[in-house]
Amino acid sequence: MSTTQALTDGWVVAQRNLIKIKRVPEILVFVLISPIMFVLLFAYVFAGAIDTGGNVDYKEFLIAGIFAQTVVFGATFTGAGLAEDMQKGIIDRFRSLPMSSSAVLVGRTTSDVVYNVLSLIIMALTGLLVGWRIRDGFVDAVAGFALLLVFAYAISWVMAYVGLLVPSVEVINNASFIVIMPLTFVSNAFVPASSFDGLLYTFVTWNPVSTLTQASRELFGNNGNMPVPDTWSMQHPVLYTLIWVGILLAVFGPLSVRQYRRTTSR
Repeated sequence: MSTTQALTDGWVVAQRNLIKIKRVPEILVFVLISPIMFVLLFAYVFAGAIDTGGNVDYKEFLIAGIFAQTVVFGATFTGAGLAEDMQKGIIDRFRSLPMSSSAVLVGRTTSDVVYNVLSLIIMALTGLLVGWRIRDGFVDAVAGFALLLVFAYAISWVMAYVGLLVPSVEVINNASFIVIMPLTFVSNAFVPASSFDGLLYTFVTWNPVSTLTQASRELFGNNGNMPVPDTWSMQHPVLYTLIWVGILLAVFGPLSVRQYRRTTSR
């Protein structure tokens, strides 16, 4: 089956997933409320207790970290959605149709990009209300949002693979939380990397969530005169993040498709 046909089938599956927004609007409501709560919580509760170490207001420092955390957590919908479809037997119905074996995965990951776009829009508007501003040009800002979405898309393929391995939605939610929580909180998303010592500092500076956050801050012009850690990853955050995107897609894309075929051939 051609790549064009696979993409066409994937878009049909993506539309099916997006229709759920109309039928179960509560899903979208909770997806959008969560980032608003994080922005308000950190902006008004922790702002006075955290020193950014530069001339940047904490609210501006914070928003890029919230962006990174939210899109990474948003990518978990892929795994949960696949696990749910497997439980309900929908995957078996897809299997009986004359469609590409990768279409279900492409459609699922594509629809979750839409969820993340909506989340970013809501977070950006909330950030503007609390004092966040884009200090650099329009092109850099678009590049910042695009990098966030591309990284989230790569993570969604990781979650797709996990979702095909585990037996239920509950398991995928717990498994993704155990992995993603350390990646997002042991990073520079909410506090400067300089606040960590020893092995934690090394982990933070090479953590792709940290470089995603650093790249976003630089592209939005929110880094000010804050010192950048002297590691290759943090000195070249955009390139390092894109390297991770390439690795994740190259590894978990084929793994997910293979696991899907194994699962549906039982």
